[in-house]
Amino acid sequence: MASVSLLETRQVCKNFGGLDALVNVDFDLPGGQVRALIGPNGAGKSTLVGTICGRIKPTSGSILFDGQEITQMATHRRICLGIAYTFQITSVFSRLTAFENVALGVRRIHGNRRHKVRGLVMEALERVNIADLARQRAGDLSYGHQRLLEIAMGLGQSPVLFIMDEPTQGLSEGEIEGFKELIRSLSGQTTILLIEHNMNVVMETAQYITVLNSGSVLAEGTGDEMRRNKQVQAAYLGRN
Repeated sequence: MASVSLLETRQVCKNFGGLDALVNVDFDLPGGQVRALIGPNGAGKSTLVGTICGRIKPTSGSILFDGQEITQMATHRRICLGIAYTFQITSVFSRLTAFENVALGVRRIHGNRRHKVRGLVMEALERVNIADLARQRAGDLSYGHQRLLEIAMGLGQSPVLFIMDEPTQGLSEGEIEGFKELIRSLSGQTTILLIEHNMNVVMETAQYITVLNSGSVLAEGTGDEMRRNKQVQAAYLGRN
């Protein structure tokens, strides 16, 4: 039986001042899957996830989440539906502690019950191995720890769909291994869309891969299928 799509894009296009960043993108993401979105720089990856999370309005086309049309829906309403997103460039509140950063998202989704908020915040921090940094100001954390904090902020929202844009950028080798374990632990619990240039991370965590090139879907399949695909090798994998 075919998997039911949690997320669908249909003929999505985005034009920036005459530049076609996305061209008729059809994309289906089944619930519970870990999907990697890869491609060369400028392929349209961040633009596509920007349209999904609501930061970018598509020029044309439609986006459905859990069967609901969300193409023109505001970002905060998508968050309430269960879409969490980590940015390519770290986006934390530098003057707040790590705990307070995660608590903002937890309260938005789960309300202000103090005991429950604390438990969910600490659980999210523990899952990315920075619970010992809960009381430190986010601006004082290393870049790698800020990246992990941003992932914890997303986890605290109990997302149905968790989109991560270059999450391992700036992480140490040990932190990358921890990230891979985290993704494996989330597999089946939440749907993950992962934009990642580290092909070891992609091949070891993603169940399925979508390759973008010049704003269009070039190919889709398993890691082994993408390794054997000559078009993908020419456009991307041969450069790594």
